Amino acid sequence: MRESNRAFVLCWTLAVAAATAAFCVHLTLRVRAIELGYEMGRIHSQLGRLREVRRVLELEVASYQTPERVDLVARTLLGMAPPGVDRMLHAAALPKVLDAEREAGRRIVPLTARRSEGVNEP
Repeated sequence: MRESNRAFVLCWTLAVAAATAAFCVHLTLRVRAIELGYEMGRIHSQLGRLREVRRVLELEVASYQTPERVDLVARTLLGMAPPGVDRMLHAAALPKVLDAEREAGRRIVPLTARRSEGVNEP
């Protein structure tokens, strides 16, 4: 009977140890899952804040690209003003040769490009 008691106690001890180890593993995994859930919640809230910041920044970029905003910044922050008549240069009209080529539908090639492309001048 002693031999059967020893075998029973050994099996009982192994079963209790296995059950305890399984319970510890279960608790560890459960705690880790809860920690990851909290971390995921924090990351989702941070993602929402970042999306809102991105939306605000996109609106700000769009407002900076409007001509009114550029004019306002130039006048107020940079102290710029429209140029006076003495600072303006007027461009001359196109030569009549270029006007005739444009009306004929020909490609207008500048003189420097004609030389580099090997186009013969007329």
